[in-house]
Amino acid sequence: MALPAHLVVGIGEALWDMLPTGKHLGGAPLNFAYIASLLGEHAIIASRIGNDSLGAQIQSELAGRNLDTSGIQTDLKLPTGTVEVRFRAGQPEYEIRQPVAWDALEWTPKWREIAANCDAVCCGSLAQRTPKSRETIQNFLENTRPECLRVFDINLRRPFYERGIIDSSLHLATILKLNDVELPEIAAILGLKSASNGALMRELLDKYGLKVVLVTCGERGAMAAQGEKVVSHPGFKVRVRDTIGAGDAFTAAAIHCILRGLELQKTLAFANKWASWVASEAGAMPQMDDAQRLKLLAEAAVSVF
Repeated sequence: MALPAHLVVGIGEALWDMLPTGKHLGGAPLNFAYIASLLGEHAIIASRIGNDSLGAQIQSELAGRNLDTSGIQTDLKLPTGTVEVRFRAGQPEYEIRQPVAWDALEWTPKWREIAANCDAVCCGSLAQRTPKSRETIQNFLENTRPECLRVFDINLRRPFYERGIIDSSLHLATILKLNDVELPEIAAILGLKSASNGALMRELLDKYGLKVVLVTCGERGAMAAQGEKVVSHPGFKVRVRDTIGAGDAFTAAAIHCILRGLELQKTLAFANKWASWVASEAGAMPQMDDAQRLKLLAEAAVSVF
């Protein structure tokens, strides 16, 4: 019998990634919500799109992907977000358009209702680049229930972050996710003193009262810290198509496990399996039919048990 779904929200940017091979749906919160939906959660994307053809295409695409779009707002002036993506040495580089619709997120009664009922919410730093959207996102976090998992998946994108955004978001979060390139950068920004990655993770836990810190390490897998414990998983070898959205898939799968009380080592294995699948496909939100989804769920379960 299937476990009951949790209400899981990705709040922030929903956009089009303009890749050399064409455009793909993207934005870290949307990627997160999409993978959460594939995992069987009731996933809502809380974002803002323009009153334009690109916005209409986002709505049309999401309608066929089992994602709850009731949290999408429409801006009558600003355009739908786009990002030009180029690759250097296999790693994506981003040119992020501004201003766009998700720079003007509004705190509405609908979003207050979603916040009050959600079991987990994931936000990043990018959508907080404007004061208006920052205030809205932080209002959302402040209006969740105490037991809600408030995930700060930091996703640093120069020049759209500064210490104040990071510090205030961490004070509101219960879970931090970042990658091993971002970890030393965050340590420098916040004035952390520890030398090793594991010690930095524990320092972040203590400084902000976090429940869990998750760190992805690319092809080397991932690490997690909880209390005094730091664990790691080596990841899975795949033929990488592109890495866009792999970290967001990891976050969604990890939160899926944490909501169900799975211990950290098994959580890392499950999350790495989903991240490796996204890395083996094109774009951040590859589609799959039910048979493919059940096959991947079974493979991920085998990696855990």
